[in-house]
Amino acid sequence: QVRLAESGGRLVRAGDSLKLSCVASGLTFGTRTMAWWRQVPGKEREFVAAIGWTGLSTDYADSVRGRFTISRDNTKDTLYLQMTNLKPEDTAVFYCAADSISGSRTYYSPDHMVYWGQGTQVTVSA
Repeated sequence: QVRLAESGGRLVRAGDSLKLSCVASGLTFGTRTMAWWRQVPGKEREFVAAIGWTGLSTDYADSVRGRFTISRDNTKDTLYLQMTNLKPEDTAVFYCAADSISGSRTYYSPDHMVYWGQGTQVTVSA
């Protein structure tokens, strides 16, 4: 049984930093592209960042590029998202997801993800 377990979300102030983690089990973590997504109630799930299986290839949404850093530790089956200079508009539920491929894409769609975590809430106050 595949499980993606996110953690690290909490209430922070604008300008703060926060690091999310996602521990994977039941899948070949080290061979898959992994991604972070986020969703605000009433809106579609939004791509945040993705990382290829080697950790050398990364992609970011324009809204987070330069502030967020995605990384992975294949020895621990763990995905990370380091977030800095957080803004109130970053408030969302953040989801970890496993892609169906191991490389990068020209664009990312929720339909490309085959496994999802339950999400962790990040709230940024002004």
